[in-house]
Amino acid sequence: MIKIKYCTDIDRSVLLSNFEKRGWMHVGPEDEWHFYWTSLQTCRSLFNADKNYRLKDDQIINHFPNHYELGRKDLLIRNIRRYRRELLKSGTSIAKCVRGTFLYLDFIPSTYVLPVDYNLFLEEYRRNPGTWIVKPCGKSRGSGIFLIDKLSQLKKWSKEKKYSKNTSIKKDTYIISRYIENPLLISGKKFDLRLYVLVTSFHPLKAYLFKFGFCRFCSVKYNAHLTDINCLFAHLTNVSVQKEGDDYNNIHGGKWSTENLKLYLTSTRGEKRTRKLFDDISWIIVHSLKAARSVMSHDTHCFECYGYDIIVDEDLKPWLIEVNSSPSLTCTTSSDHILKSKLIDSIVSVVLPSSGRSYHLDKENLGIYKNTFKKNNIFCIPFIFLIHKYFTFNTR
Repeated sequence: MIKIKYCTDIDRSVLLSNFEKRGWMHVGPEDEWHFYWTSLQTCRSLFNADKNYRLKDDQIINHFPNHYELGRKDLLIRNIRRYRRELLKSGTSIAKCVRGTFLYLDFIPSTYVLPVDYNLFLEEYRRNPGTWIVKPCGKSRGSGIFLIDKLSQLKKWSKEKKYSKNTSIKKDTYIISRYIENPLLISGKKFDLRLYVLVTSFHPLKAYLFKFGFCRFCSVKYNAHLTDINCLFAHLTNVSVQKEGDDYNNIHGGKWSTENLKLYLTSTRGEKRTRKLFDDISWIIVHSLKAARSVMSHDTHCFECYGYDIIVDEDLKPWLIEVNSSPSLTCTTSSDHILKSKLIDSIVSVVLPSSGRSYHLDKENLGIYKNTFKKNNIFCIPFIFLIHKYFTFNTR
């Protein structure tokens, strides 16, 4: 058996320990390598059109060249809009509308790209003001996000950004989305879900949902009247934001497993509604991947682990907030380390099935991995094969 040579420019223990357990050899990017776990910046440099770099048959890398079609907020919105138009034109029942609202495709809040959609946003705001959230398209971890509930606040910000009418001057791109004002609260606090999705191919689409996700809670109780929209500790669930607050808990990190969430919802809302919620979330993931499929590069040397951020409202309706092309592998708690180590191990076992495993199925683990799916002799543990589950077995 060939000894796998790997390189990475991300210094995270959950990566390095997984590779070392498998007996892989660490090499530099200039050496001969088989497996490269790289940052987004290095990936962009590697696939730069001027370099004309081609991966060899025995090489695999953890990003598609145009991963940003899902990971960049404005492109995600553009792709979903196009996907909706295509389905509407096709006449499929998936694109069914009731009183102007999609029945199955209404999973993102009303969103506009600034500055290009500014006039469209103004029309919508005048019809239905409310609270809106503004986010820079090319940043992550809560950086640069703020809320507005008055148009004057946006106009003031716009002047401070000094948007010029001179189109030769590059402008920062932002999105502005209607704020979910009725989020599901637990102990009075807002939260969102972080779920991991492995995509091994867009042509044909092959995607796997990691069974173990988690909820990220705000450290400050949510104010239903939104009297203080500047208190980001009550509105933004990003750990990088929350850990700066006085109420942040370093022990549990403001996190809760999705298994605990399911137990809580089953006891308070019933098993049927809880099952429907997570079924709807899986459909959101499938539709978002299909929305980007037509523009994604076809490269058998690439795979992607996306971090999906989902907010659930009081009616148990899930909303897609954003998709991360490089979800954080930083571990803030011991539970974090266990989950992310298992995530990396499972990813490698799917994309390189002959590389060996760092754990084995035994009686103790059978209950945990009951959703194992076998395809081409690959045990996707603990992944659920999304496309198989939601296109072979479901008729929706």
